[in-house]
Amino acid sequence: MEHAPFHMSLPCYSITKTKAFYVDVIGAKLGRNSSRWIDINLFGNQITFTKSGEFNFVFRAYKFGDTVLPSFHFGVIVDQETWDNMYKKLNNSQYELTTEVTFLKDKTGEHRSFFIQDPNGHSLEFKTFAKPNEMFAE
Repeated sequence: MEHAPFHMSLPCYSITKTKAFYVDVIGAKLGRNSSRWIDINLFGNQITFTKSGEFNFVFRAYKFGDTVLPSFHFGVIVDQETWDNMYKKLNNSQYELTTEVTFLKDKTGEHRSFFIQDPNGHSLEFKTFAKPNEMFAE
């Protein structure tokens, strides 16, 4: 299967705060938008945030190795340089980074990840593989 950008739609509490986080903090590009929804270009992927009332995701966690992770999250896989730049940039923002860790150290699929939570409570993961060709390796 060829590489294809994905589309995801998520609820949000505030279009203004969501736009500020993804555009000003993360550095994503703003796409089509209105007062009730926005499209965000996150590394070539379209995420639509739609203004909603109260919503609740059950943030159940799971354990990967010795690390507890949020089971509901989304993210992007980037090269090492982009990952390092995003980590430095976001680590100096007002938002708290969590779970900066290397998974599967010295094994097939070794990768580094960190998470940041957006103003809506969505967990966004940035991931980079030691060997990009092992992204789907068994």
